[in-house]
Amino acid sequence: MSQLSYKAGQLHIESNNLSALAEQFGTPLYVYSKSQILANWQKFRAFWPSQHKLCYAVKANSNLAILQLLAQHGAWFDIVSGGELKRVLAAGGSANQVVFSGVAKSEAEIRFALEKGIACFNVESAAELERIEQVARALKTRAPVSLRVNPDVDAKTHPYISTGLKANKFGIAINDAMAVFRRAHTLNHIELLGADCHIGSQIMSDAPFLDAAKRMFKLLERLQEEAIELSHLDLGGGFGVDYEGHATLDLENYLQGVIDLAHDYPKLTLMLEPGRAIVGDAGVLISKVEYIKRSDDKQFVLVDAGMNDLMRPSLYQAWHDIVPVRELTGVADGIVDVVGPVCETGCFLGHARHLNVNADDLIAIKHAGAYGFTMASNYNTRVRPAEVLVENDRAWLIRERETFDDLIRGERLIAEE
Repeated sequence: MSQLSYKAGQLHIESNNLSALAEQFGTPLYVYSKSQILANWQKFRAFWPSQHKLCYAVKANSNLAILQLLAQHGAWFDIVSGGELKRVLAAGGSANQVVFSGVAKSEAEIRFALEKGIACFNVESAAELERIEQVARALKTRAPVSLRVNPDVDAKTHPYISTGLKANKFGIAINDAMAVFRRAHTLNHIELLGADCHIGSQIMSDAPFLDAAKRMFKLLERLQEEAIELSHLDLGGGFGVDYEGHATLDLENYLQGVIDLAHDYPKLTLMLEPGRAIVGDAGVLISKVEYIKRSDDKQFVLVDAGMNDLMRPSLYQAWHDIVPVRELTGVADGIVDVVGPVCETGCFLGHARHLNVNADDLIAIKHAGAYGFTMASNYNTRVRPAEVLVENDRAWLIRERETFDDLIRGERLIAEE
C-alpha cells in the first residue's frame, strides 16, 4: 500500500496519523485513501482507450462517497442488485452508465432498472431473458441486454470466487450460447447489444483472462456469420490485488492483448469491470488490542474487530498483512494469532503472525478496501464500523458508526393482549 508509511514512529495513511483517526472516530475503523483510489483508476485508464468503458464493480466497496468520487472521474458502474442501482443514483451516477449483472434478478428489480433507463442487463440465463422480455413488454419498451457467457475457463482462484467454469452458477454455458443469442435476436422487446463474461476474482495471471477473451471473440465471429451484430463486449473483472507481496498481475499486457484481439472490430466497444483493483489496496481496518492471552501452545492477540467486520479471512482463508500502528524497533516479534470477539472459532484476522503488541495498542489490517465493509454484518449484535476517507491531511467521515438503535430499528415486541 503506497499511501501507508511510518512517520516519527506512527503509521500514517497519506498524511493522516492512524492513531489520531482512531482517537477521533473510534475502532474498529475503516480508512480509505482517496489518492490511492484515483491512482488505481488512472492505471486502468492509462492503458484503456477512451472509447472503451470501465465499469466499477459496486459490490467491492459501495460507500456513496467512493461511488461519487468515481462517477466524477468518468466511471460507469457494474451492479448486482436493485439496491446497488439506488446507491449509484444516490451518489450522483446515471442509470444509463450502469450494467446490471447477477443471476437472480427479480421482476421488481428489472422493472425498476428499466424505468430508470439502465444501460444494459447482463443476462445470466435463458429464463432471465424471457422474464426481461415480459417486463419490457408490460412497460411497452425495449430492454437493452448483453448475454453473459460462461466460457469454461479455470482461473485458478479460490473455489468460492471462481465464476467461469461450467460447474459454476454464473452465465450461459458457452455450448448453449448460440441458441440463446438467436432467441434474443428475435424478441420484440429485447435490444441485443453485447456479450459478456466474467471468470472469477483475485486472478493474478493474464493467461486465463486472455484465454477467455479469445473464446469470446470466436463467439463474435460465429454471431457475425448469422448476421447478429453486437455493439459491445464486456470481459468482466476479477483483477487480483497483491495481498502477500508475492505476485503481480501484468495489467498492461492483458489490456493491450484485448485491444489487439479487437483490431478487426473497430466499432466494438470493450468493457471491463474492475472493483477490488480500484479500492482493495486503498483501505485499512484499524483495530484495538483488548487483551493478550497466552497458553502452552499459543499466544492470542484479542482485538475489537471480528469476522463480522472483515469476513474475508474466515470465509476465504484470505491473507491480510497486519502491522502495529506504533512502530517498534529493536524488539523481537512474537508469533501470534490475531483473533476477534465474535463467538465463533472461525473469527480470526490472521494466524501465526509475526507481531509484537500489548493491550490497548492499535493494529492496522492492510488491503481492506474491498469486500470489507460491504460484507460486514451485525452478527452477535455488533454495530458495523465507521468509514473515513482521507486525502493528504484531511479526513472525512463518510459513514457514521452504527448504534444499537440502528440495529433494532424495524423490530417489534409482541403486544400483550
